[in-house]
Amino acid sequence: MKLNYKGKNKEFLELISDSNELHHNEYLHSENELLFIWIKDETTIVEIDGIEINLKSNSIIAFTPFHKFKFLSLKENRIIRFNKDFYCILNHDKEISCKGLLFYGAGNPPLIQIPENEIEKIEILWKMFEIEMKSKDELQLEMLQTMLKRFIILCTRIYKEQHNHIHLIKNELDIIREFNYQVETHFRTKHTVQEYADILNKSAKTLANIFNKISTNTPLQIIQERRMIEARRLLKYTDKSIKEIAYELEFEDIQSFSRFFKKYEQISPSEYKNNK
Repeated sequence: MKLNYKGKNKEFLELISDSNELHHNEYLHSENELLFIWIKDETTIVEIDGIEINLKSNSIIAFTPFHKFKFLSLKENRIIRFNKDFYCILNHDKEISCKGLLFYGAGNPPLIQIPENEIEKIEILWKMFEIEMKSKDELQLEMLQTMLKRFIILCTRIYKEQHNHIHLIKNELDIIREFNYQVETHFRTKHTVQEYADILNKSAKTLANIFNKISTNTPLQIIQERRMIEARRLLKYTDKSIKEIAYELEFEDIQSFSRFFKKYEQISPSEYKNNK
């Protein structure tokens, strides 16, 4: 089943409940769209940027346009796809606080496991979504935006609980979200913690102390991981030469890029590219 909403000003929302929509195919979405995928199978295997991940039933993944993924085994899923004209999470960040967590964060797409006590709540919201998609009146857009906002807030709340963010005060969480967003925005040109500390008007030590509360990864490791993810994407999904990729990611030369890549992947960029 596929339900679409198209507004007068290019607003777009799509609900999909279709076992064949993602099966063995890369799901293509434009640079203007964001995507939630709710897994309903008992077990599902997804390949994200060349790495296979096993997912359990009632997992939700949030994808931004740059993510490269395909499902290797999938029978039942639900999808919410929307564009920035329908709901811009950057403009509404004060309301939903998901920038740098669910969307536009550095690293792999966030994974949420819906707790048993929240499943019924999200199931009801999905049914309300389906009903409202079939309504055709002047209030439909506002109603659908409200439901999407509620869905995002629920997912954000679960994500924070499952990733130890509830132990942070609001100011610390905002710093982490903004750091993640800035890394996603500038990882090609800014490679040190101090550069991001300057953007956030904080000391590098402050950033390290905050991340130490919730993660084993340091701010520098997050920056390097984002560069590594991009290196894998460019090697796997483009025909660019290793020299071009090294230049695009602002390494001094091919040798420094190769050392960086092999440190994380245990094989050289050329070996990785030949195995794609």
